[in-house]
Amino acid sequence: MNASPPSKLVIASRESRLAMWQAEHVRARLAALYPQCSIEILGMTTQGDRILDRALSKVGGKGLFVKELEVAMTERRADLAVHSLKDVPMELPEGFALAAVLEREDPRDAFVSNDYASLDDLPEGAVVGTSSLRRQALIAARYPGLVIRPLRGNLDTRLGKLDRGEYAAIILAAAGLKRLGLPQRIRGFIEPEQSLPAPGQGAMAIEILDGRDDLMALLAPLNHAATEQAVRAERTVSRVFGGSCQIPLAAFASVDGDAMRLRAMVATPDGKRIAQGEASGPALEPEALGTRIAEALKSQGADAILAACKAMDAG
Repeated sequence: MNASPPSKLVIASRESRLAMWQAEHVRARLAALYPQCSIEILGMTTQGDRILDRALSKVGGKGLFVKELEVAMTERRADLAVHSLKDVPMELPEGFALAAVLEREDPRDAFVSNDYASLDDLPEGAVVGTSSLRRQALIAARYPGLVIRPLRGNLDTRLGKLDRGEYAAIILAAAGLKRLGLPQRIRGFIEPEQSLPAPGQGAMAIEILDGRDDLMALLAPLNHAATEQAVRAERTVSRVFGGSCQIPLAAFASVDGDAMRLRAMVATPDGKRIAQGEASGPALEPEALGTRIAEALKSQGADAILAACKAMDAG
């Protein structure tokens, strides 16, 4: 390592319990690499954390969770920010860069319920909570008799709503539950064959100011090459279709040696129209593979599905 660490680093993070766990994890990794460096965490509340009464797709999308952290870096109050990668916009604002993608946790969706073992066990009319249009579409397509309602808030807030009986079941990312030591809340995993994950689900990313070559070098040991390749392919699919959370879109890549398999889906929120497919290619060319499968989805009518999503949103 040619770069010598500074005497101090500040990590910007949301203040939710999961976000702070992620920041602490990165701090521990950096402290092991650079024991002479003092590493602090700057906890912040983002606009996405404050707006809990409306769906993200209605109030600005994923960027609501990262903007304040980026401002802290611009003002030099923080050197880096740690994010759940699925919360990071597909196009970063000018002046910012992703310095590292950490090894992925479990990318699957998790079925969480106090009374039922799986989606198959839910009775007609049961209320399922999810914050994701992607999950909404997939559940609606497979289980038209269920009632799907929005679910906002941090992980503890969502679990609290379930425990108060507001929902028969909720769908969460398995990674967050595992990271917070709550695997016992998972009644079952929803495999990618049933519910393709969101681009970047289960992965953490470190964002810095573009041009900070010193930080890029310091953070390089935290980058996990296979995870980075996979999420680059997934995020390319999302970028082709506008890169927002306003459409139900899934993309999930797996890397095996030099090869990558990518599966993707675009749907209407009601799950009645779905374009899906898969492709394989070299792991070292993730953007090319992402572009190829996006074009395949377009050939199945993905653009028309996107137009229908916009019409539903406007209505």
